[in-house]
Amino acid sequence: MMTARNFAHDFVPAWIGLAQDRQFGGVVERLDGDGHPVQGEPKTTLVQARTIFALAQLYLVTGNKTLLVAARDIHAFMATHLRLPHGGYRYSVEPNGVPGTDPKGAVCRAYDQSFALLALVTLRKADPALVGDDAITELWSFIETLVEPATGALYENDVMAGRGARVGDRRAQNPQMHMLEALLQAYELTGESQWLQRATAYVALAERYFIDPSTGAVREFVAYDLSPLQGAEGERREPGHQYEWAWLLERFVELGGDGKVKPLADRMAAFADSHGVRQSQDALDGAPFDAVDAGGRVTEATHLLWPLTEAGKLACLHHLQGRKGAADRARELERLIFSFYFNPTGLRWVNQLDGAGSVLWDDALSRLIYHVLLFVTEGARAGVWVMDYHQAD
Repeated sequence: MMTARNFAHDFVPAWIGLAQDRQFGGVVERLDGDGHPVQGEPKTTLVQARTIFALAQLYLVTGNKTLLVAARDIHAFMATHLRLPHGGYRYSVEPNGVPGTDPKGAVCRAYDQSFALLALVTLRKADPALVGDDAITELWSFIETLVEPATGALYENDVMAGRGARVGDRRAQNPQMHMLEALLQAYELTGESQWLQRATAYVALAERYFIDPSTGAVREFVAYDLSPLQGAEGERREPGHQYEWAWLLERFVELGGDGKVKPLADRMAAFADSHGVRQSQDALDGAPFDAVDAGGRVTEATHLLWPLTEAGKLACLHHLQGRKGAADRARELERLIFSFYFNPTGLRWVNQLDGAGSVLWDDALSRLIYHVLLFVTEGARAGVWVMDYHQAD
């Protein structure tokens, strides 16, 4: 079975060597069922930025300079072809970097800007000469144009920001969550207080609009005015996002934020633990379900890969805090991830399984490396497993 250490030291360097587009630059969106790069698909800011971040983050942990070289190359593609003059990043371009004819490609999503910020601040830490302050300052200035003045919440994209949120629009917690993630990373890597101040605003935003006070769980979607959304979408709760938000709130406190938010994190995790984890005799026992409703009833009894990594990150942080049994939980999730989702003999992984471990979605999506990588590096930080550091040449 692959382990977290094998993933960091062996799998990721081999995967990026395969997934990079040597002809046009950047990284492909996915590998096919045989483990071959899928060419000819548009390249998104999301995948390029997540990959840059993952490689730079892992370089900071392991010192493997091959990762930094790849991150530099992918950054060159993103900066040249996906960055717009105002400092923000478009949704996608064609494989060769040329803007496509689909108008969707020119949209600037708030979600994508958060990952661009995450990538830039991490790559700057790894290679200070490569990313200038101007790129980060201009990106943040653009991000501020996506913020709703009355609430401080991010609009979904620049189109919504231009016209305002309208009745019938659905708004998501996800852009807010990942902006908080990027802001905490920026503060941790720079020590500049402005980033923590900005993060504090997103924590308050979550408490005011996205956390259901009756259960403590994070709402997946809200209405155009950030009020609770009616219907199935409004009732949707994703266990993976409960763990992810809880981890971020715990990190916020760890980095100097107000400790009063710790009960929020605990309630989210408790909701997911009580209602959102498979507890039977199946192969995927212990894996978070993909979705439950507001009352905790399972609505999607399947298992995407990423929620396991989010539960694992929180378990690693809880171990660092000294919570009993947290390391065992992290190691059990390590076993589930690398036993069932990854092929031990090739550069392959799958995206979704059923409770018995049968494959439901076999795409090896490049964007998932980010999730697994953060679980692995958080485990190393917490001492759940050892990650050797080899000084770069």
